[in-house]
Amino acid sequence: MTNNCKQSQKYPTLVIHSTDNSFGFGYRKNNNLESDKLFIKNFDNDLCNTLINDFNKFISKESLQKVKKISVNIGPANFNASRLIVVLARTISQQINCPLDSFSSFEIMAKRIAHKNNILTDKQSFWIYKKLKREGYIAGKYEICDKNQKNADLVTREIVVPKVIKELRSQELFFEANYEDEEDLKELLNLSNKDFLNENLNSWQKVLPLYPISPIN
Repeated sequence: MTNNCKQSQKYPTLVIHSTDNSFGFGYRKNNNLESDKLFIKNFDNDLCNTLINDFNKFISKESLQKVKKISVNIGPANFNASRLIVVLARTISQQINCPLDSFSSFEIMAKRIAHKNNILTDKQSFWIYKKLKREGYIAGKYEICDKNQKNADLVTREIVVPKVIKELRSQELFFEANYEDEEDLKELLNLSNKDFLNENLNSWQKVLPLYPISPIN
């Protein structure tokens, strides 16, 4: 696994991300972070056409053909945006015969939230939540995997995929979800490189939007 991770960092990686009101693309040419190319835009009423047009402007056909790994944020976020970026990622993955994997919005922001709240204890667990418009919450649970890591190198793990819960339990740690477009795009690139899929070229078939409630809530 470690060898695969080191090997993957030599290859171009593409990520696609969305929040409640924006979408973005990230491209890492090699293991040098200075090679990162990012695009972020607030979406409008014509997101379907805007998404495709902006993607075509973001990356050339030649660069796209060189991509060896794609990762996509599957939510929870704006339902329509999550659905559209997942469809886009699946389509590209299938067309260029490239592995695709996915991460929840909360998993992407977990390391940043752990830093902000100084959560450094080994196996220290915490929840990230988003309040629903009517009642209840969407929440996922995360933990720090290694207390010996330096703060900048913290490793977090998703132990409960975001789901609907009725209330926040006072005996556990809860932090409100906070989308940060640029930081989350960079973290998605990092996660994509660390969790490289070496052979599963049909992995796009298993990637679906994560939204535990109906789109109207």
